[in-house]
Amino acid sequence: MTAPVSLPIWLNGRILPAGGAYVDTADRGFLLGDGVFETMRVAGGQIRYLDRHMNRLAQGAAAIMLPPPDPAAIMAGIAALLDACGMETGSLRLTCTRGVGPRGLLPPAQVTPTVLLTAASGLPPATPVRLVTASHRRDAGSILSRIKSLNYLPSILARMEAAEQGADDAVLLNHAGFVAETSASTLVACLGGQLVTPPVSDGALPGTARGVVMDAGIVREGRIAPAQLRMATAAFTLNSLSVREVMAWDGIALPRRPDLLATLRAACQG
Repeated sequence: MTAPVSLPIWLNGRILPAGGAYVDTADRGFLLGDGVFETMRVAGGQIRYLDRHMNRLAQGAAAIMLPPPDPAAIMAGIAALLDACGMETGSLRLTCTRGVGPRGLLPPAQVTPTVLLTAASGLPPATPVRLVTASHRRDAGSILSRIKSLNYLPSILARMEAAEQGADDAVLLNHAGFVAETSASTLVACLGGQLVTPPVSDGALPGTARGVVMDAGIVREGRIAPAQLRMATAAFTLNSLSVREVMAWDGIALPRRPDLLATLRAACQG
């Protein structure tokens, strides 16, 4: 088997070989999950919906009182990394941490953020998914439910739980028992002939793909109870990298709607 190719990275303004770069062991992103990130789809050598990702990054940084990275520097970094990788299709991940700090929770008065861009060739599979309901609940009142924080442990635990049950992903409910999202994707269900996704107030992350389909009038917000989801005439998961049909949830088969799948993919992926 051929070993995977290690793609170069962009770290704090420089292109470096993956094996020749490091993040300081005192970095607060590494020690405390103190930072935000974006995962962006590359198509035709360009980032899809870059403005949406940059806006959400700025909003997430503001929410945790983190100095946002310079947009011009990020744009230059993206262009440099795509050129260095020769990438036409794949994804970039932009990670911004609060940088190095002393031990303890309180950050220093002056911070120098760590900004990292990494690349991955190819995209995740677009095959149908089987979902289960996670035992872990989404805290709809937490700021972490509304930003792409480096604190992802609840979603990690939900995804591990799904794998233990032979499923592809997990649906997270909030503490009131309503659907929030899956471990890493927006959930969309066809209810009463309309495509509906949970509101941010129920714990749904304001995803970039979610924003695209809502702004296009394809999907509307609406509270979804588990009983409604089981009766849906179709369901889908979507994020910046893929749109996938839900074929079953908690062992209950759901109808398939290739026409709706095509509509969502056309809007999200172009």
